[in-house]
Amino acid sequence: MHPSVHARNSPAKPALIMAPDGPPMDFAALDALSNQSAHQLRALGMQRGDVVATLFDNRPEVFVINWAAQRSGLFATSVSNKLSAADVAYILEDSGAKLLIVSAGLAELARAALALGPHVPTWCWEEGTSLESWQALSSAQPATPIADESAGTDLLYSSGTTGRPKGVKTYLPDPDICAETPLTGMGRSLYAMGTDTIYLSTSPLYHAAPLRWALTVQRLGGTVIVMERFDPVEVLRLIERHRVTHTTCVPTHFVRMLKLAEDERQAFDVSSLRAVIHAAAPCPKPVKQAMIDWFGPIIHEYYAGTETCGITAIDSPQWLAHSGSVGRAILGKVHIVGEDGAELWPHESGLIYFSDGPKFEYLNDPEKTASAHNALGWATLGDIGYVDEEGYLYLTDRKNFMIISGGVNIYPQEIENLLITHPLVLDVGVVGVPDEEMGERVVAAVELKDTSNDHAAVTRALQAFAREQLGPVKTPKEFRYADSLPREPTGKLIKRRIIAEFDSYQA
Repeated sequence: MHPSVHARNSPAKPALIMAPDGPPMDFAALDALSNQSAHQLRALGMQRGDVVATLFDNRPEVFVINWAAQRSGLFATSVSNKLSAADVAYILEDSGAKLLIVSAGLAELARAALALGPHVPTWCWEEGTSLESWQALSSAQPATPIADESAGTDLLYSSGTTGRPKGVKTYLPDPDICAETPLTGMGRSLYAMGTDTIYLSTSPLYHAAPLRWALTVQRLGGTVIVMERFDPVEVLRLIERHRVTHTTCVPTHFVRMLKLAEDERQAFDVSSLRAVIHAAAPCPKPVKQAMIDWFGPIIHEYYAGTETCGITAIDSPQWLAHSGSVGRAILGKVHIVGEDGAELWPHESGLIYFSDGPKFEYLNDPEKTASAHNALGWATLGDIGYVDEEGYLYLTDRKNFMIISGGVNIYPQEIENLLITHPLVLDVGVVGVPDEEMGERVVAAVELKDTSNDHAAVTRALQAFAREQLGPVKTPKEFRYADSLPREPTGKLIKRRIIAEFDSYQA
């Protein structure tokens, strides 16, 4: 399916609503605007396989330009608006973008990036900046389809939690713009998405999962409600107000909602929800159990990456029977591989690989591409885990995050999953720092729910809590306290920043 189909069949149906009170954009308007932008892209010489870059806030232009690129056979690179000018410039150069379109509020960031060297023609979506307005330029174009429509796709960059963002390039799909995608099939079969879907988008649309799911809902004829930024009370209010049926979250969102006062949590009617889908980062077992207890057995999880080389999925009943699992493969086949390259038995931890999934490469980095594949062509996202006898996958941690202390392998995720459940803790990140005797020692950076708490007393409580549950080896040797921890909006901790900033946090 495709929004153009719904524009013909249900032209007045809302395709998009900007929260909290933005006017709806119906499918007819979305289709017309994306057609005009597609014509303008062609007028500027953009041909199938070219790259158009965007630097957007969570705004309607996200959808207009992405659908224009999709029906023009282009790669669309959505650049994070949280990056430095240097990283934006790097992505523009690395992606080979032939033009850039920005939201008005990001025009200064775009100028700063362009000043560092990229020669990329740039437009602002709105008028009122020194850049030419894309809206004004494209409005003179026809609202009918271009003559040579063909399907494009995204070319997205990783969040850069362990260094420079890296471009993940898949291959242009079948030219048919209405062709099935992995997510349309997944949305229908696993989550019962369709024309009656009212989907709440809670995260920045420059990230892979939020962008892809929002576009998928519009492919299926549903309505997307977009939050400019996450707020736990506002999420509940929007669910009640719009009778939301589906939403996607990250575990950090769950933690923030669960730590609301009970009267706030119970003040809103969330009975319209049919599926709450989470991914992007590991979810502690007690947090997920609490969400199931609150919302009912409608919590779904999947494991994948921007690379989409494979996907696993699990629903609430399956998770209750396989607590902690991220599910069985629904795209590709899971393999657990040891350090010697041999496939491991159930319950043995190793590097997670997928075979038989879609192909990808890291743009302009054949070495990184090769390191993500083994001799059999299986692909890995760099995560460690194991499978049980029924093929359910369990994540242990990222390979890059593993701490080796005194010759013992320690997985920070296990420690974080415990400490986040402590009533004093709002957020936590566990890392390894150099240690002359042990090689690395385990330390924890903590964001407290109540910042007035005495740090020394909290440290004693958290160390006792961890020692009782995990033993002395895994208990952090040091705790530091920060006003907030560096996380991507997808929920991923930026651990390189925690390590770099650890000494500056309060003792």
